[in-house]
Amino acid sequence: MNSSQSNTLVWDLPTRLFHWCFVLSFIVAWVTHENDRFLFEHVYAGYLFFGLLVFRFIWGWIGSYYALFRSFAYDWPSVWAYLKGLLSGEAHKHIGHNPAGGWAIFAMLMLAVLVSVSGLLVFGGEEGHGPLKNIVSFEVGSIAKELHEVFAAAMLLIVFVHVSGVVAESVFHKENLIWAMITGRKPDIKNSVNIRIYPLVAVVMFAVILASATFYFRGYIMQTDSEPFIPFKSPPLATNETWESECGDCHLAFHPSLLPARSWKLMMEQQAEHFDEDLDLDEETVQEISDFMLANSAENGITEVSHKVNSSVPVTESPLRITETKYWKKKHKEIDEKYWKSKNVNSKANCAACHLDAKTGWFEDSNMRLPKLGEGDS
Repeated sequence: MNSSQSNTLVWDLPTRLFHWCFVLSFIVAWVTHENDRFLFEHVYAGYLFFGLLVFRFIWGWIGSYYALFRSFAYDWPSVWAYLKGLLSGEAHKHIGHNPAGGWAIFAMLMLAVLVSVSGLLVFGGEEGHGPLKNIVSFEVGSIAKELHEVFAAAMLLIVFVHVSGVVAESVFHKENLIWAMITGRKPDIKNSVNIRIYPLVAVVMFAVILASATFYFRGYIMQTDSEPFIPFKSPPLATNETWESECGDCHLAFHPSLLPARSWKLMMEQQAEHFDEDLDLDEETVQEISDFMLANSAENGITEVSHKVNSSVPVTESPLRITETKYWKKKHKEIDEKYWKSKNVNSKANCAACHLDAKTGWFEDSNMRLPKLGEGDS
């Protein structure tokens, strides 16, 4: 034990690095969660969040004294006594986490596990990516998404309570706990336990984080104007030469997964009046294209978009334009009219102007870029 040691080291370097990187990853994940165009960034923040969480569970068993779980695993009577002490002005000062703070840490770690697991389920089930793709169904992913948002909101609430507690204790005990988590030191502590700073562990942690970020975002670093980075690349969807030739000659060959089967059936039945144009297809060609479209329509749930388009179209309706579906309208409602009128777009049917993967039929949110407005575009 140290006696009356000034400026005592309490928090080792790995613990401090974990703390602030954990805070940053949660902030980035929260800021990017509303807009799916930032899903790629959101996913990295989630992976970092999960990786840091794994480290903290390990460090809670082998780290320095005040970072060990057993050092702040208080029972409820201790927590209640501490809270009453705060109200009465008699709460004892603690070197590491106080009883209430200790419980808040455990609550955050448990919620962090739930946030991470539900996030992986969403990414694998609804988005079709990550380590759980082809394992988790779209339906499970959709349920997990609701839970993911609930867990994240609960964690935000716990974070708010934790920060409020830190501020309250800082005022009550007249010590800057936030600064202590930056420097690792607290002034004038008696009977503290000597701890090591573990600089090598912190350096390795930082190097791994930096390397992972560089590797993950390397596409943005290496992209060019002619070859923009496509964050999410998915396997090719089913195709048909006749369909691609006949449909692709006039416009983008919209993959059948973008509309329900009844829409394609109606469209082919009306092929002589295809948006004021006669396709003049023979019976054999019509049959081949129809068979391909019906076999790969939105009901088959091939992609996330196909699931959501299909669920947005009432069974009594058979839209002939993708832009007529509720899902399409919802996803594009915030796009400024100036983009639709710009020379680079000029039509709501010109999907490839914004979607880098339009030709594949996947339409991943993160693969969308609004085009630059040129001269004359207002």
